[in-house]
Amino acid sequence: MGDQTPRVTHGDVVGQVATTQVPRFAAPPTFGLVPDLSTVSRADVAVVGVPFDSTVSYRPGARFGPSHIRNSSRLLRLYNPEAGRWPFLAQQVVDAGDIACNPYDIELAIRTIRDGIRDVLAIAPRVLVLGGDHTISLPVLRALHEKHGPISVIHFDAHLDTWDTYFDQPYLHGTPFRRASEEGLLDKEGCTHVGIRGGLYGSTDMSDDQVLGFMTVRSHEIHLDGVSAAIERVRRRVRDRPAYISVDIDVLDPAFAPGTGTPESGGLASWQLLHMLRELGDLNVIGADIMEVCPAYDHAEITGIAAAHVGYEILSGWAPPLPDAVKTR
Repeated sequence: MGDQTPRVTHGDVVGQVATTQVPRFAAPPTFGLVPDLSTVSRADVAVVGVPFDSTVSYRPGARFGPSHIRNSSRLLRLYNPEAGRWPFLAQQVVDAGDIACNPYDIELAIRTIRDGIRDVLAIAPRVLVLGGDHTISLPVLRALHEKHGPISVIHFDAHLDTWDTYFDQPYLHGTPFRRASEEGLLDKEGCTHVGIRGGLYGSTDMSDDQVLGFMTVRSHEIHLDGVSAAIERVRRRVRDRPAYISVDIDVLDPAFAPGTGTPESGGLASWQLLHMLRELGDLNVIGADIMEVCPAYDHAEITGIAAAHVGYEILSGWAPPLPDAVKTR
């Protein structure tokens, strides 16, 4: 490998930086201290950042989300005991860097993101995208649809993101899943919103959303009926369809994720989101994203750390079991 940083290995998988030799705070700034794409010969999963937030409607700053999430991921460790998985040693995870796109031309940026994800999928069959604002999910779904056909989106968010336009603009962070449904990218029998709460623009928002193909598990239902009931509803909906997990970090209550663009009170606790992701890890998840982290509104990396652990659970869900105990020291 060109990178001479000591790393833990298992078989032909190159894992994290060996933190007994290189302090975590001095390691290269990749997600979870995994190898840079240029230093390995193959990849099972690629983590890619998209520093784009030109379509936000309230607080800007999510363009700095990818680097913030990466920096907040330095404490992720090799073994996930709750999942019983080795996310960085049972599969080759790499950091593919960022997709640079035009911050002024939204449609050009969307095409650039789609093309960039296509390139990443040519290297790794699965992709974890770090945003950025939620418009990014649309070009990612376009690229994934080319390989997998209609996709069931499991959308964790305070907001529906199926509105039509805002200031007459069709592409913004509140419209990606309407556009995706209209373009035939979604499996309308398998899509779900989780964690929706707060006010709407009108009484028809929910009925319009159903026509677009979504079932909704509202935040208060999770609080009142329990996480297990919500998990079961999602599993019955998705079944074995190709699924895409999209996490807007504002699905968490502002107490757990203050660093986001459109916060809403009454959201999920971190443990609820992480547990749900863990329990859904055996679904046919073909890709995932983490969106709307705004570092300027974060405090003590609360939001960044939550987002990093979201990525950790998603990667753990993709990791095959290792048959024997792994020695890393």
